[in-house]
Amino acid sequence: MTLSHVKIVGSGLIGTSIGLGLALKGVGVTMSDSDSRAAGLAQDLIKSPTSAPIDLVIFATPIGALNSVLDSEFLANPKAGFIDIGSVKSKVKVEVSTSKLDSKRFLPTHPMAGREVGGAESARADLFQGRPWIIDAQGVDADVVEAGVELIELLGGHKIDLDSASHDKAVALVSHLPQLVASLLAKQLSGAEQGWLDLAGAGLRDTTRIAGSDSKLWREIITANSKALSPLLKSLQGDLTALIASLEDEEVVSDFIEAGQKGRARIPGKHGGKAREYTYLPIVIEDKPGQLAALFDECADASVNVEDLTIEHSPGQFTGLITLALSKADAVTLAEHLRSNGWSVHSPRS
Repeated sequence: MTLSHVKIVGSGLIGTSIGLGLALKGVGVTMSDSDSRAAGLAQDLIKSPTSAPIDLVIFATPIGALNSVLDSEFLANPKAGFIDIGSVKSKVKVEVSTSKLDSKRFLPTHPMAGREVGGAESARADLFQGRPWIIDAQGVDADVVEAGVELIELLGGHKIDLDSASHDKAVALVSHLPQLVASLLAKQLSGAEQGWLDLAGAGLRDTTRIAGSDSKLWREIITANSKALSPLLKSLQGDLTALIASLEDEEVVSDFIEAGQKGRARIPGKHGGKAREYTYLPIVIEDKPGQLAALFDECADASVNVEDLTIEHSPGQFTGLITLALSKADAVTLAEHLRSNGWSVHSPRS
C-alpha cells in the first residue's frame, strides 16, 4: 500500500507533527479539529492539498474527545483504515468496540514522542525520527496494519508490536510515572524563596522539565491509566518512606543511590538499542570562526561517528573545550588522526 491522502483528526502537537512529516514525503494531508483556529494553523503550516480519496484516518485527539468523532469519521470515510495515537490503549479499544467503526478496521498505535509544549505551533516534522512507535495489530485487517506500518516508516519511527494491556503497563512506568514524579518535585518549589531558586542548576531543570506539560492533556492520560499507575506509585511511596526513616544511615542512602544508578543504566541507547558506553574525547580549540566546522571535517576524514558533543567556553576566553562522545575504537582513531594534524587532543575518558 502507498498512502496518498491522510486525514488527521486533531491539530495539536502530535497530529500536526505527523502532518508535517507526511507532507515532506509527498502524502496529501487534510487537518481537522474542533477548534477551527488550530485546524487552520495546522493546515496552513502543512500546505499539502490533494483530491485523492482518503485512505487513512488518524485520530490525534485527546482521549476524552475520541468517542465524539469515531462514528462521524467512519460514516464519512467508510472505505478508509483508522488508527489512533493515544497514550492509553485499553480504554480506546473499548470505545471503538461500542462505536459504528468495525474493530478490524482500527489499529491502536502510540508514538513514544512528544514535547513539554503543545499545539500546532510546537509541531516538528522530525518529532518521530528514531522513536519507538507501538502498535497492537491483533485482530486488525492486514491492509490497515500495512498502512500503519507505512506511516511509521515514512515518519522515521521504528515499529514495536505490543498488546494493549502490556502497553498500558509499560507506558505507566516509562512515561506516566516520570510525569507525575517531575510534577511532584516541581510542586515543592511553590512558595520557596526566590533567592534559593536563583541557585538552580541543570539538575533541577532537567528533572522538572516535563513538569511544564499540559495539565488538561495529562489529567486524561493519568486517570485513564490509573489502574496501571497505582501499583507503581505505591512502590515509589514505599521506597520514599523507607528512605525517610533512614536518612541518617549512610549505607542505606548509598544503597538507594546505587539502586538508582543500576535502574538508569538499563535505559536503552538511541533508537531503542542497547545502552552504549561512550568514550569522551576532549579537544581544545581556538576561539575563531570555522573551528567547529573544521573539526567535523576531520571527523569525516577519519570516518568516525560522533554520537554527542558538549562545548565549554567562557566569554572572553581565547580557547574552548569540545568534548566528543564516540565508541572506544572511534575515539582512539580520531585522537590519532587529530594529533597527526596538529589538533590539541587530550586523553579520552570512559
